[in-house]
Amino acid sequence: MKVEGRNSVYELLKTDKEIDKILVQKDLKDDASKRLINVIRSHKIKVQLVDKYVIEKESESKRSQGFIAYTSDYKYFDVEDIIVDAQDKDGFVVVLNEILDPHNLGSIIRVCECAGVDGIVIGKDRSASVNDTVMRISAGALNHVKVARVVNINHAIDKLKDNGYWVYGAEVGGQEIYKANLTGKLCLVIGGEDSGVKRLTKEKCDGIISIPMYGKVNSLNASVACGVAVYEAVRQRRK
Repeated sequence: MKVEGRNSVYELLKTDKEIDKILVQKDLKDDASKRLINVIRSHKIKVQLVDKYVIEKESESKRSQGFIAYTSDYKYFDVEDIIVDAQDKDGFVVVLNEILDPHNLGSIIRVCECAGVDGIVIGKDRSASVNDTVMRISAGALNHVKVARVVNINHAIDKLKDNGYWVYGAEVGGQEIYKANLTGKLCLVIGGEDSGVKRLTKEKCDGIISIPMYGKVNSLNASVACGVAVYEAVRQRRK
């Protein structure tokens, strides 16, 4: 997997993930690049200084800022890992029900990490998986939040409920989100870009919450909707 960009590479260095090598563009003069190069050298990681055209050829985003790290493919966690890590507090989990766009997945991971979410659950089928694009869009957040990939989303929800989580689906036609109680052990289910929360998954939820719409367009992008819902939960849980 390629990790591109100064911030993403810097966040990667904070983890214990094995890094095979890092390509660094020759003759980078700005202070931010110099600082990162010093950090890389302090980790004793293999560095290859290359010409700009090599970086441009290797970069998939075309916004590498002169840094591309090569690491092993993302290792998914189990739902149990998320539950155990949050067992001594009011855990907060986000379940993604058929998010297909890797850009949305990357944005959601970034939002969830910034909000302190304990873990994210995605499906093995009919779901974007973690790849270079997701890593880049997450701006390094993927290195700091657990993502579990499961065969059956509904079984994962059952497991969370068995461990005391209240499950709310973000979907039209439900209780206004600002009136819902999002404290305690919480699981938010975010539906796919076009299909929303699937019927069987919706039936697993303890309640449905909706973001009020006041314009002429009646839906939000999945990552934006997730951000609104997650931070309303954060607001309530800080009281």
